Amino acid sequence: MTAAPPVSPPVPLSRNRDYRLLWGSQAVSEFGFHTALIAFPLLVLALTGSGAASGLVMGTIAAAQMVAGLPAGVLVDAYDRKAIMLGCEAAQAVSAISLVAAVWAGAATVWHMVVVAAVFGASAALFEPAESASLPALVADEHLPTAVAMNTARASMGQLAGTATGGFLFTVGRFVPFLVDAVTHTLSFVALLFVRLPRRERSAAGVGPLGREALAGLRWVWRERRIRVTVVCAVVLNLFFSAFYLVVIVLAESRGVPSGEVGVMAAMLGVGGVAGALLAPVLHRRLGPYGGIIAVFWALAVLAPVTVLMDSGYLIGVLFALMALFPPTANTAIMTDQLLRTPDELRGRLTSTLVLACGAAGAAGPALGGSLAQALPGDRAILLCSAGMAAAAVLATVSPTLRTLSRRHEAGRPAD
Repeated sequence: MTAAPPVSPPVPLSRNRDYRLLWGSQAVSEFGFHTALIAFPLLVLALTGSGAASGLVMGTIAAAQMVAGLPAGVLVDAYDRKAIMLGCEAAQAVSAISLVAAVWAGAATVWHMVVVAAVFGASAALFEPAESASLPALVADEHLPTAVAMNTARASMGQLAGTATGGFLFTVGRFVPFLVDAVTHTLSFVALLFVRLPRRERSAAGVGPLGREALAGLRWVWRERRIRVTVVCAVVLNLFFSAFYLVVIVLAESRGVPSGEVGVMAAMLGVGGVAGALLAPVLHRRLGPYGGIIAVFWALAVLAPVTVLMDSGYLIGVLFALMALFPPTANTAIMTDQLLRTPDELRGRLTSTLVLACGAAGAAGPALGGSLAQALPGDRAILLCSAGMAAAAVLATVSPTLRTLSRRHEAGRPAD
């Protein structure tokens, strides 16, 4: 009897050429994106002096992401995902170059910037589900949690570095941040050309109407109990924390906290996010998916009310950093379980649904926080947000669905 040949171990991420190319290309691309993002309102204000026009341009990016969200998932599931990612990078590079030329020639207009912002938003809506849906084809199942965590770290680092650099580059020249953005997207496009993404089997029936296909994806997500519950967890976290964050800013301003300290508070949230993303693979292994998810609920519920006692923006910033340590671990647990549980032909719609739901919660959160800050004294508004987080933490802790998330997930396999 002939012995079966030994199964070779999967290639680790450190030697996974295609994942490293994808990760590196997006590290460059996200740096450029956030460099341009912080420069957009500065450019509009410099040209028009209008805060309303600045809000229009910035709002267009978010609106384009929302509008393109669900159709993007359908397209990602129906067509070549690498081609979609390449198209997104090319579109952003070309639109950024057009804005550089307009600013250089003194011909930039608000409507030109609105069009460029719409391209940026729609491209982001398409690229994210295409990349997420491609991860299981590029990395082994047992390495998927680490890949998800590394992508989260990359996004946080790109946001911090790009935002910090964009303002400085704008002082060098109004067109410079957008030139950097064009160059980074071009470099990303070239790197993506060399990523070897396995070809997918396409359905013989082709793609149906976008609306019908998007609804089919939504129905599938809703029918899957574990996916439905983890999506709800992500939405609740975004809603409560974004409301709490705005209330804290309002309270800090009312207490006379200097604007410089308020800036440090926001920066510490990003620093904590980067540290949490780098720690996420270790915390995911130690806590397991269930522990990782409930840890973020309890961290927010316990730390949020402490801000009532603080008048220092620096101390609140330390609390923000501590709060930001656990969300990347929860994101790793949620995304890994969802990607492995979802058929390949639905992964694009899964990611676009999650992005859309979290985006809606992120937009509703500040509105909720603003209403609370208007209706209640700052201390009470924070305590009300904290009570909501505590109630959500209790519900997550006792959830039988979350408890069934097995530690087998650490090996890259969802629980049965």
